[in-house]
Amino acid sequence: MPLVTWIKAGTSATALVLAMAGTASAAPATAQPDAQAAVVTLRYDDSRAAGWEAAIAAGVASWNASVTNVKLVEAAPGGAAEIVIVATSGWPQATLGPVRPGRQVRVELGSQAVNDGYNKTRIAAHELGHSLGLRDTKPGPCSQLMSGSSAGTACTSAVPNATERSRVQSNYANALAASVVTDRRTLVDAP
Repeated sequence: MPLVTWIKAGTSATALVLAMAGTASAAPATAQPDAQAAVVTLRYDDSRAAGWEAAIAAGVASWNASVTNVKLVEAAPGGAAEIVIVATSGWPQATLGPVRPGRQVRVELGSQAVNDGYNKTRIAAHELGHSLGLRDTKPGPCSQLMSGSSAGTACTSAVPNATERSRVQSNYANALAASVVTDRRTLVDAP
């Protein structure tokens, strides 16, 4: 549905709610639990990432355990996916998101980084972070997932820190918001 239609529908619904609120009888106020925020589900396809399956699964699990309003799920075989993951012989790289349902970004998990001693799970989680809208924070410590290769080959942490989690939460705060992302460049994660 086009954005204009969503805006019109939202405006009409708001007007209806306000009109009904003005005619409703006064009732005692009761505390209502906060409505649970809508969760954006993003599908990933790793069918062309042979040898990276365990690292991808661990990276996905790390993100799913760290944020609440976006969930990464494996796409059905042959099904549509917002995140296409492929194995390459070069350096890891990814299209900068945040990707939205129905759109698509690409993640390349490059073996060059593994050959140089970098951790596969950290690489996968880091590149998924780009898909979720996070830029590199180089140079940076191991505690920053988005510091990538600048944290060194001894760093195996695949868990986003509080700032990174907060940014992703913010990127997906309104599940229905149509975000216009003008910066769709590919970020290459070579040292």
